[in-house]
Amino acid sequence: MYIPECTFGTGMYYRGTKSKTKTGKTCQSWAARYPHIPNITPQDYPKADLESNFCRNPDGASGGPWCYTTDPDTRWDYCDVATCTDECMHCNGEDYRGNISITKNSYTCQRWDSQEPHSHGYDPHVLSDKDLIENFCRNPDGDPQPWCFTTNPSRRWDYCIIPRCTSEPPTIVPELTCATGSGEAYRGTIAVTKSGKTCQSWSAQEPHKHDRNPRSYPCNGLERNYCRNPDNGNMPWCYTTDNATRWEYCDVPSCVDTDESVTPSEEDCYEGDGSSYRGMTSETVSGKKCQDWSAMTPHNHSYTPQSYPKADLRMNLCRNPDGDEAPWCYTTDPSVRWEFCNLEQCPTNSTEETPTASPDPQTPSTAVPPHKDCKTGNGETYRGPISITAKGVTCQAWSAQSPHQHKSFTPETHPDKGLEGNSCRNPGNDASGPWCYTTDNNTKWDYCQIPNCVESKCGTPVTKPKRCFGRIVGGCVSKPHSWPWQISLQTTWGFHFCGGSLIHPQWVLTAEHCIHKSEDPAYYKVLLGIHTKSGEEPSQQERNVEKLMRAPNNTDIALLKLQSPAIINDKVLPVCLPEQDYIVPARTECYVTGWGRTQGTGGAGVLKETGVPVIENKICNSPRYMNGKIKEDELCAGLNEGGMDACQGDSGGPLVCNSQNSYILQGVTSWGAGCAAPMRPGIYARVSTFADWINKAIEDN
Repeated sequence: MYIPECTFGTGMYYRGTKSKTKTGKTCQSWAARYPHIPNITPQDYPKADLESNFCRNPDGASGGPWCYTTDPDTRWDYCDVATCTDECMHCNGEDYRGNISITKNSYTCQRWDSQEPHSHGYDPHVLSDKDLIENFCRNPDGDPQPWCFTTNPSRRWDYCIIPRCTSEPPTIVPELTCATGSGEAYRGTIAVTKSGKTCQSWSAQEPHKHDRNPRSYPCNGLERNYCRNPDNGNMPWCYTTDNATRWEYCDVPSCVDTDESVTPSEEDCYEGDGSSYRGMTSETVSGKKCQDWSAMTPHNHSYTPQSYPKADLRMNLCRNPDGDEAPWCYTTDPSVRWEFCNLEQCPTNSTEETPTASPDPQTPSTAVPPHKDCKTGNGETYRGPISITAKGVTCQAWSAQSPHQHKSFTPETHPDKGLEGNSCRNPGNDASGPWCYTTDNNTKWDYCQIPNCVESKCGTPVTKPKRCFGRIVGGCVSKPHSWPWQISLQTTWGFHFCGGSLIHPQWVLTAEHCIHKSEDPAYYKVLLGIHTKSGEEPSQQERNVEKLMRAPNNTDIALLKLQSPAIINDKVLPVCLPEQDYIVPARTECYVTGWGRTQGTGGAGVLKETGVPVIENKICNSPRYMNGKIKEDELCAGLNEGGMDACQGDSGGPLVCNSQNSYILQGVTSWGAGCAAPMRPGIYARVSTFADWINKAIEDN
């Protein structure tokens, strides 16, 4: 722990170990009554830290820290404590990089890389541009002044007392007619919001009370009622003079001409060399987190948003500003400067097909799409291209009647069994595995030698998701079966009302409020392996529910045990569970899926998705967001401006975050204030809080 041996102002918060006065006299212990009977004691001033005989200023004396002395002739004297000349902050301290680690209420700061006693989402690796080192006071989120989490379990966080520097603050080049980036430098005179509402003066508290005033944010140009961005928002904004609308963004034009040649793909993939990639991936091929483009640690570099204004170098997102082979980033690993990102090229739109000869019932079909060349269980779900028996004989097409006539298994009698070509299949659920009719006149049929699939890894879908950043409310249809843990929770007569996540072949995690309709498990059924809400697909698996279990502490989490395990295949796969009490770092891009309401924007009835960044609970509980309503076992995710969110019917569904190339279930869709409203993010039950309970419930039941 760093304790500054210098003072700020009157030194009321000095907690150093100096114990000599300016004249060299030794200090008397504060608890002692000799040689001087004190008027100020540790009992009278419990927060002043009057321990031992250290210099303190419990009564705010103008001369700074002092003490009673051990000289009978000198009752007290000021101490020889230097003034902290380099420990000061400009503006609201966002650039403060000093070593103060004591709060204004005398709490010691918790280390930023620690989750005890307070778990939080301010990961120093993710927020590498914020210099969250040791336990030093910082301002990573645009608060009025630096702060820290404290080591006191009963006080989550507290502001730090850091004096303002007497030197001039860093100068900016005011942007008077347009805004660059998120518009922190905009100093123009636009005072009307996007919807035409007049802005409230920043110094006024009517009609809306707030703390974004010129005194709290002295360097942000909060004159009159002009649109500004004092707190790291997405763009300039203001409070409005409309009682019903607290604040809105302003329509300030961008200073940077948009690059018309950049047309980002809807999917999270890159075209060409990836120079146009504008997705949200921030992880490298080896699973390392990307360094923020604005940060210079752990790697110093020249690829900054200012140097490459058209490259969209936001946060720590993968980009290709220099025309390399593919999107890349600097990593947060000090030993690895940079790596290419965990991205694939977008599929081409070519409609050309491989030339094929005239259909021949005895010739293997070339139209069979590629699938995994392995089987799960008895291979009933196998749809791979192998078309040779274990003895090396070519299979007869299922639709052919030569050399062997048959009526039992044809594409017409079993349209959902993949009998389009001549590939090995198991249409009759044979215990020994896939087989086929053969082209050998002497052998009507034979088994095929298809290897067993290695047990599927949770959270790794065969069909890679789009990870698109449209919105559920507004429309972004997922690739079919790209989120194979998504289930539809329905009534037994087929009415979809909630989502859920397969976390084990026989267990589903959903929201507790989704099972309020009935205590009887027979009331519910689960549909897996579907893309449409109606579930009328060959891959659909229907399971009845055997048992309902509610999480402790009235949390919005519940477990459903299925009467029989789901068949794990390319379209049905469990999602991974997080470690107990893991906190998702702020700004992490996660994904929410569901069949919920789309509010008339199209795409209803099919699975939709959106990417949403996680918002730290400290921010989410601020007055501008949810005003203290978020509990520790909940998390927030969404955009300040709204537009991306879950909605009614998505409840119980998954919020997953990508880590080490697998998807982890971090949240269960729980509640919200409307759908996709500005400053009203989606609220999710935090799965990591109950990871141990979930694992034990599965093990014991």
